[in-house]
Amino acid sequence: MFDNLSDRLNSVFKKLKGHGKLTEKNIEVGLKEVRMALLEADVHYRVAKKFISAIKERSLGQEVLSSLTPGQQIIKIVSDELTELMGATCVGLNLAGQKPVSIMLVGLQGSGKTTTAGKLSVLLRKEEKKPYLVPADVYRPAAIDQLKKLGKQLSVPVFPSSADMDPVQICMDARASALQEGYDTLILDTAGRLHIDEKLMGELSQIKEGVCPTDILLVADAMTGQDAVNIAESFDKALDIGGIILTKMDGDARGGAALSIKAVTGKPIKFIGVGEKLGDIEPFHPDRMSSRILGMGDILTFIEKAQSTVDAKKAAELEKKLRKSSFTLDDFRDQMVQVRKMGALDDLIKMIPGIGKSKHLKNLKVDEKELARIEAIISSMTPMERQKHTIINGSRRKRIAKGSGTSVQNVNKLLKNYAQMMKMLKKFNQGGMHGLGRGMLQV
Repeated sequence: MFDNLSDRLNSVFKKLKGHGKLTEKNIEVGLKEVRMALLEADVHYRVAKKFISAIKERSLGQEVLSSLTPGQQIIKIVSDELTELMGATCVGLNLAGQKPVSIMLVGLQGSGKTTTAGKLSVLLRKEEKKPYLVPADVYRPAAIDQLKKLGKQLSVPVFPSSADMDPVQICMDARASALQEGYDTLILDTAGRLHIDEKLMGELSQIKEGVCPTDILLVADAMTGQDAVNIAESFDKALDIGGIILTKMDGDARGGAALSIKAVTGKPIKFIGVGEKLGDIEPFHPDRMSSRILGMGDILTFIEKAQSTVDAKKAAELEKKLRKSSFTLDDFRDQMVQVRKMGALDDLIKMIPGIGKSKHLKNLKVDEKELARIEAIISSMTPMERQKHTIINGSRRKRIAKGSGTSVQNVNKLLKNYAQMMKMLKKFNQGGMHGLGRGMLQV
């Protein structure tokens, strides 16, 4: 989402670094380009003006102009101000109160409230909570059925509401049911409209009064840009929202909403939706997002994703196998599945520090279809073939190709690459790095 803004900012920083000494004049020129980059990214003009003013004030300070590395100092100032602009700290859900507590999701139709309700339930279960999904949108066709299907898919209980029920009564009855069944957190999926109107706000106000939610979260589509900021202002005025969840942050919009919404509304972005899968939701860390925008990666989020998906016991077992050069095709497939669970590989690569500033690596595209093809090929092998790949002869290769919907050439390529990897691994275990070097030359 921030690729264009990142490119523009890094271009400005590169020019500033080229100056032996920063002066008021070249700082002015650089900040003018930064301001244009922000406006092109659909950042609210008042926010952009205030942001540039803050950077200018700090940049013209004596500690920058006399610094040995003034260009680096400017980058730090921009990073700090970006972080401050987006909220400074990560703000979580407000779950304080007598159980069961209620989280109320509001927003316009099509913003992704129902899917977000399912994603939040996944997060809450990781925190050892007992979520209860409440379908309170009786107007959109199939909205209730959609949440019930999500609940079934996730094994999360769903209140049995129906389209002929009153939304306010649904939420109140659900709270009583949760209390009786022992669920500690209700997630209320309320109705939206294609536009903001009095009827919508009146109904949401009644739900708020009847249930007294501990947190009201606006679910806004980041692709709508400045409209998302205006929508947030309207909902906050009517309901006093507790925060915002920006969906579709993996899209190709310009990202102005993420940079403007906190400064305009005063309410924090609490989570961002980064994909269509039910695990594709992240707590919003302003400092990490600032680092991503400036092309410096986000290693902390990368580590958290790895810790949440990689089985520590399996990782230890894998290490032993690697040391003994007994890494089978079964192990290869299992590791590939675990990595893919972390999310889109293109996005993961960008989180690695330094990648964002490399023209070649930044635009590296990982062919997810190729990974799926490899997984299909290995899955089409027999257990014996996956344990001992040398027994796979011509007829077996034809059978594997047919079973995986690929070609014999694809199977040959996989087996050749696997054999080369095992050869290098064996050299490494025999002679350390020197052995690995010799092995790579011989392959």
